Amino acid sequence: MTDPTPGPTTPAPAPGPTQEPTPDPAQDPTSGPAQDPTPAVSPARGGRTVVIFAAGSRGDIQPCLALGRALRARGDHVRLVASARYAPLAHRAGLELAPLTADPTEILDSPEGQELLAGGRNPVKFLGGFRRILGPLAERLLTECLDACKDADLLLGPTLGLLPGHIGEHLGVPWALVHFQPSQPTGAFPHPFVPQAGALGPWANRASFAAVEQIAWQLSRPFINPWRRDALGLPALPLRGPMRQVQRAGPPVLACFSPAVVPRPADWPGNVHLTGYWFLEEPEWEPPAELADFLAAGPPPVYVGFGSMVPKDARTTGLAVRAALRLAGVRGIVQGDPATSDDDVLAVNDVPHTWLFPRTAAVVHHGGAGTTAAGLRAGVPTVVCPFFGDQPYWGERVHALGAGPAPLPFKTLTVPRLAARVRAATSDAHHAERAADLGRRITAENGVARACAVLDAL
Repeated sequence: MTDPTPGPTTPAPAPGPTQEPTPDPAQDPTSGPAQDPTPAVSPARGGRTVVIFAAGSRGDIQPCLALGRALRARGDHVRLVASARYAPLAHRAGLELAPLTADPTEILDSPEGQELLAGGRNPVKFLGGFRRILGPLAERLLTECLDACKDADLLLGPTLGLLPGHIGEHLGVPWALVHFQPSQPTGAFPHPFVPQAGALGPWANRASFAAVEQIAWQLSRPFINPWRRDALGLPALPLRGPMRQVQRAGPPVLACFSPAVVPRPADWPGNVHLTGYWFLEEPEWEPPAELADFLAAGPPPVYVGFGSMVPKDARTTGLAVRAALRLAGVRGIVQGDPATSDDDVLAVNDVPHTWLFPRTAAVVHHGGAGTTAAGLRAGVPTVVCPFFGDQPYWGERVHALGAGPAPLPFKTLTVPRLAARVRAATSDAHHAERAADLGRRITAENGVARACAVLDAL
């Protein structure tokens, strides 16, 4: 039966259906993707005001910067909605920033943020943690997001909260969703937050996506529905949420990860475009002398860094990482205070992963989608030490693809365990071969160009 309740719709028609099936990636993780309906290139067009919602950590921001910079080069005006912390990055990319007053780094460093990091991949704990943190800020943040869209011609953003859909419906402008991890329902594999469903087959896999969507909606409904009514002049959405209607309407979905890492399921509809990763290239970046000298002074080091994740005891974590590198017998580059460097370990503040990772022997990180992408494109083995959210999923994908050892959850990290993973990553020829092959395949993709081609059709 057709749902009569109004909800976010899109004025853009959905593309045609997928043409070729693909093997189940849960059974064959290295199989090639089904044919994606995304055009590879399209003539440049522009003149639009494009608003991109990029609330989150730096790993969420950089792909949006890469897409925004490409759209700007094609003649669009691009406005990034993100924390004020990232204003220098946005301006360096030539984009306008509409600042959000919530700072993700401060949030993760708070007691509530530490509780969120400790929640692992449990969807109730993960999404419930976000509600506890963002709930008190919701009215202010939603106002900031709406103000950023006043003159928009096109809206892009993630599924969580469905902000592009709500505001697109209010303004009467087209919108598209951005998926940094597999969020489109499928029978081929379970939602990244609910891996246990995979043991029960396709019906449970599909149900896992519906369950996560429903949890997210029930946690956000208390502030989304009043905002729709009072600020947007739209009717409240039903108890079961908008996602069923959204999926029927078929707005464009830009899945910005590689088919070499997540092969396209045969049952994804044609409005889902598996574009490949969106990398922010920084060819003009030059390394400081101490980094260049360290790299030249010995064999390639192992990089260790946990991005925006803030361990409860950062000092103890840093000591454990250095001890593990020594025990593994490798040189290291670590994320940290440069003043703590020694002969075998160089600490660095901010170095582009696209520059550094190809110069390493292996990379150790938290498993954020963007950092995982950079490590895989670099063609070096990866060790993932996941904290929460989708990070365990990316660690499992890296291992299933043969590009690194089994993930080591951060909460179980010890010096011997991390040293063993580092030794495996740097000495196992299979990991090196698989990582190099994946690196070549990902390097051959141009996810940003494919995303631009989809958006040109709107």
